[in-house]
Amino acid sequence: MPKPYPSEFRQRAVAPVRAGKPVTVVAPSLGISEGCLRNWVRQDRIDHDEIAGTTTTENAELKAARKRIRELEREVEILRVAG
Repeated sequence: MPKPYPSEFRQRAVAPVRAGKPVTVVAPSLGISEGCLRNWVRQDRIDHDEIAGTTTTENAELKAARKRIRELEREVEILRVAG
């Protein structure tokens, strides 16, 4: 999986599109795909409560919770085998 772009870069990429420039112009000038930029714009709209969806903060919380659940399940399995 490619290394994610920094959030500052994403914000600078989304800003001109939100101001009215077409994705087809902005994306090539930044060296990213149009689909990638469209996804960032969509997520930005979700984060600003303009459209329905899971916000970036909620995604991070869900990821952390799922990781913790996996850890706890492993611990339970270890204790089950040991006991």
